[in-house]
Amino acid sequence: MPVINSIAALSDEMTAWRHDFHENPELLYEVHRTAGVVADRLRAFGCDEVVTGIGRTGVVGVIRGRNAASGRTIGLRADMDALPILEASGLPFASKNPGVMHACGHDGHTTMLLGAAKHLAETRNFDGTVVVIFQPAEEGGAGGKAMVDDGLMTRWGVQEVYGMHNMPGLPEGNFSLSHGAMLASADAIEITVTGKGGHGGSGPHKAVDSILIAAQIVNALQSIVARNVDPLQSAVISVCAIHGGTAFNVIPETVEMKGTVRTLHPEIRDLCEKRIAEVADATARAYGGSAKTVYARMYPVTMNHAREAAFAAEVARDISGTERVDERALPRMGGEDFSFMLQERPGAFVFIGTGEGAELHHPAYRFNDNVLATGASFWVRLVEKSMPAN
Repeated sequence: MPVINSIAALSDEMTAWRHDFHENPELLYEVHRTAGVVADRLRAFGCDEVVTGIGRTGVVGVIRGRNAASGRTIGLRADMDALPILEASGLPFASKNPGVMHACGHDGHTTMLLGAAKHLAETRNFDGTVVVIFQPAEEGGAGGKAMVDDGLMTRWGVQEVYGMHNMPGLPEGNFSLSHGAMLASADAIEITVTGKGGHGGSGPHKAVDSILIAAQIVNALQSIVARNVDPLQSAVISVCAIHGGTAFNVIPETVEMKGTVRTLHPEIRDLCEKRIAEVADATARAYGGSAKTVYARMYPVTMNHAREAAFAAEVARDISGTERVDERALPRMGGEDFSFMLQERPGAFVFIGTGEGAELHHPAYRFNDNVLATGASFWVRLVEKSMPAN
């Protein structure tokens, strides 16, 4: 069963929706226009219930099947927010909001789920209830957690939940997923190095150089991955910002460092948190200064549940064929706040290939509209196969 004919016929309309979303990107929880358009479309489709303001600016639509004998309720999630990136795609429908861009394809995710919602609301060829979830603030704002905290799962009785993300580099229309860790935990570190300010030319020996200490900490932190983490496990520690000093000849009193930590296992996450603070502190003291570390746990590991992952792979094979579905893919070190939903309910997260092109979060990134019908068909088949009408 390939792409559904009625959804293929909807391709031009879905493409127009996607281009509109792309032209009008919004950040984090400030997705007021996007959420408004989504809610209006869900109402026009005839959804049984449309609720806004879940998790601040999230939208939930409820579609009931022909029957409810199964007693089953499945959640399908798409994210809506963009990124603070100046677009360089050259598209005729490029962002109208300078410095804001849909560089991760959330406009495509929203469109695919809307296309599925339209079909499901029209046909209702299933036995149970579908909850379509349109989430704000995936890009660092933990909108998934906000929706869960706002009663997403309990209010609508969601029993399973599924998410999908586009993936450049994966062949167009292919699917990829795993039966366990899919994406890494994504945490933030802030290290404040304190030394003793002084003259960088005439009196460096009287100062405690906070910049020198920061440089040594950057190097020392890599020993955690190289010498503390099991070589068969995975971890990434990256210092991505260092701020200190105001003049070419003044040693600053303090330096601020920021970075990210990625792991695939809770025990490695615990290890990294402990060792980063220890290594930063010991390194700073060795040079006569001090270092204070703040470790912020942001997104947990995106952990697919085995049964639901196997089912999602089966549905993907129905759409794209066995040879175009990899259900034993290696995990990636990106982060994803769908992880909060998977902590609450069993489910799975899948990648849909968009072919060659710029990577996610790149100013020249372009979502491939050719996969809109494929993604929407995946959602519909997942519902109909999981909760057959007969």
